[in-house]
Amino acid sequence: MGATPARLALLAACVGAGVVGCAGTRIEGGIFRGRTYQVELPAGWQAVPDGRADLALSRQDAPGGMLANATCQGREPARPLEVLTRHLLFGLKERQILERAEIQVNGQPAERTVFEGKSAEDGRVQGEAYVIKAADCVYDLLYVSPPQYFEQGRPDFDRFVRSLRRP
Repeated sequence: MGATPARLALLAACVGAGVVGCAGTRIEGGIFRGRTYQVELPAGWQAVPDGRADLALSRQDAPGGMLANATCQGREPARPLEVLTRHLLFGLKERQILERAEIQVNGQPAERTVFEGKSAEDGRVQGEAYVIKAADCVYDLLYVSPPQYFEQGRPDFDRFVRSLRRP
C-alpha cells in the first residue's frame, strides 16, 4: 500500500510518540502558536489532526510529514540530547543513522539527525530530526518521507526549523 501524505504525517507523529506534548495551540496567519513556542507552516503544508504531537503537517504535491512537539515537564528536559533523539526515533524499524551532529538552533543546543528506516505500513522512509533544549523544555521537530521524495521536502523543513521561536 502506498504512503499518502496524511499517513506520512501520522508516521512522523508515531515515530515521535514517545514524547508528551503541551496542550493549548492554534494556527493564525500561517503561524502555529503553542504554549511555549511558535513555528511557521511551510507553504504547501497543511495541519492534520493528531493527538500525539502539538502539530502534524502533510503536503499534497509529494508524500511527506512533519511534526513539532514540546515537552516541558518530567525528566525529558534533563536528559542528554542523544538519549532524547533515540527516544524520538523508537517507532522506526531497521533504523540507520546517516548523519548526526550537535548544533545550535536559534542559540539553543540541539542534535540534528538524518536517518533511514522502515515503517510497518509505509515501507522505507527517510527523515531528519532536530531535538532542541531550551530552558525547561525539549522541542522535537521531525520530517519523514519516502526516500525518493526526501530531498524535495528538506528546504521546507529547514525553514520550519529555523522559524522556531519561544515567545
